[in-house]
Amino acid sequence: MKQGIQIFILFFVLVALTNCDKAENDILYNKKYIDEIKQVRKEVAYYMQSNFIPGAQIAISKNGEMIYSEGIGLASKDLEVKAKRDTKFRIGSLSEMFTTIAYLKMVEDGKLIPDSTVQHYLPEFPQKRLPVKVKNLESHTSGIREMNSKERNSTAINFTIKRGLETFKNDELMAPPGAFQKESRFNFNLLGAVMEEAAGKPFHEVLEDYVIDTLDFENTVHDNMFATITGRSDFYGHNFIAQVVNATSIDLRWRLPSDGLLSTAEDLVKLGNIYLNSDYLNAATREKLFQPDTLSNGMPSQFANGWIVLHDKTGNTIYGREGYVHGGSSALLMYPDEQLVIAMTTNLTQERANSPLFKIADFFLPEEE
Repeated sequence: MKQGIQIFILFFVLVALTNCDKAENDILYNKKYIDEIKQVRKEVAYYMQSNFIPGAQIAISKNGEMIYSEGIGLASKDLEVKAKRDTKFRIGSLSEMFTTIAYLKMVEDGKLIPDSTVQHYLPEFPQKRLPVKVKNLESHTSGIREMNSKERNSTAINFTIKRGLETFKNDELMAPPGAFQKESRFNFNLLGAVMEEAAGKPFHEVLEDYVIDTLDFENTVHDNMFATITGRSDFYGHNFIAQVVNATSIDLRWRLPSDGLLSTAEDLVKLGNIYLNSDYLNAATREKLFQPDTLSNGMPSQFANGWIVLHDKTGNTIYGREGYVHGGSSALLMYPDEQLVIAMTTNLTQERANSPLFKIADFFLPEEE
């Protein structure tokens, strides 16, 4: 009986999503790809239903053109507000990819020196047994620990990035800087504080000046639980018996550089295309944009300026990143050879969300010979 009900629900969602009424569902699509888009919608519907996701967005571009974008499900269950293309979702650690552009641009402008120590900009930050350089923060090779689950889900009010450094500033390093690459949100929170000092202004203004306003990200803003933000989604998590419930409120302002941004799938696709094709960064920077760092043991790092570099079974190069945070998740994939960029956002807490983007990409890639 239960299985029959689930099949009926899935069928209902698929039928609803197959209706391409733009006024009702707020869809952008290119008719040239209509068959592929129908397959994408079925895949997204199944993913949302099987993971009990209230609301999501999916956006896809090919050769720099947005060929499909849609908000699906509900931005607010309480108010029965539909998710739209411009609904703002929490994107988690994909926020780092916006921070990275600002960092790289400040380096180009000579306002940041990657080989300088953290104390060059923040003398009050405690010295460690080995010097931590600014470039170690951006490459996640500092040896600074990751935040634990209690810190990630803390409901404490902490509105400045510098105040947030108190969470870990007195802790010893987990490894020598440059020896290992280990993702830690604290790396980018500390990097944000360094960038504030170097620029002489709050980090959100740095991000706006170098990225959001300059590159025209219309629906990307820093999250502030005390502010009214037009189009912001409600956020959801799971209770102790895995039911979807309203997520508890958390203050992400001190984590803005690492996972404190709100954005949309369309803005994430735009971000991917900027990394792939924009001349906003100079030629020297672009040449090394997707090259992994070399660790002290001579091995290449896993991340290249925050991107995971992969190759599929047919030899396609893929740049990708997932993000998750309390009340949201996101994913972004880029296939440079095919000029294919795909992004997805949701309003449900999902650690390592296992998003369907690889399956979706297959609909747009050349068939194997």
